[in-house]
Amino acid sequence: MSFRHKHILGTENLSREDIELILETAESFKEINQRDIKKVPTLRGKTIINAFFEASTRTRLSFEIAGKRLSADTVNISGSTSSVVKGETLEDTAKNIEAMAPDIIVIRHGHSGAPHYLAERVDCSIVNAGDGTHEHPSQALLDLMTIKEFKGKFDGLKVAIIGDIAHSRVARSNLYAMTKLGMEVRFAGPGTMIPVGFEKHGAIVCDNIEEAISGADVVMMLRIQLERQANTLLPTLREYARFYGLNPEKLKLAKEDAIVMHPGPMNRGVEISTAVADGPQNVILDQVANGVAVRMALLYLVSGAEMVEE
Repeated sequence: MSFRHKHILGTENLSREDIELILETAESFKEINQRDIKKVPTLRGKTIINAFFEASTRTRLSFEIAGKRLSADTVNISGSTSSVVKGETLEDTAKNIEAMAPDIIVIRHGHSGAPHYLAERVDCSIVNAGDGTHEHPSQALLDLMTIKEFKGKFDGLKVAIIGDIAHSRVARSNLYAMTKLGMEVRFAGPGTMIPVGFEKHGAIVCDNIEEAISGADVVMMLRIQLERQANTLLPTLREYARFYGLNPEKLKLAKEDAIVMHPGPMNRGVEISTAVADGPQNVILDQVANGVAVRMALLYLVSGAEMVEE
């Protein structure tokens, strides 16, 4: 099966077959990350620009590592060191980058729709590394890869996603992808952080965390994104932790073999207790490891390259 997308802008426009192909490709790349020499010449001669206009640790590093392990020439720019701080528009910045003939631009931006805007205006491939409160497709895909590794399937799994749903691009990308794969997605969080309309995309909105977690196969915790809130949407962090934080007692409501996930960064003692974050059911570092393989797969697929081994 060939990959028919020039860009990776979100999971909403990916089919189940697209998602399965990405995950199969990522599984084949994961072995490379376990070698002594972690590099193949697959994207030799390709140039990848990682343009991050928002702070990032895991996503930025893993895209950079992914490009380098495929032997691409990888260049990083950030908002604080780009001409955007001098008043240059995003389109002008992208056009100037394009004039240097890159093959792929990986972009993270605070405005929802920024990657889509660029995809209509440049000829190279655009990969969305997170846009505002819209989507974060590579995160959802690495989450799916992790779930498949631990659960062996997708159809019929019950997933509870808890926290600041309103501002979470991770929640949106996971909802779009998980429902296509036959998973039941439950949302829970303070009423001020659950926007109207997710039900039409297949989400089950629960009144409380206990209802969402009950019998779940996967529990995914989200942090409160204070940087995206014009006004505080909850009384105190202590109250939030009491009602919506995941601790060992609440986790007992899920299935015995349930896994605990978090896209990071974690706020220990707020949305997740240290006992759970460091407990035997957490697969958070597995998510991080799978992030490199998934991003290798995305770069490979949008480049249209052939798999090459030395």
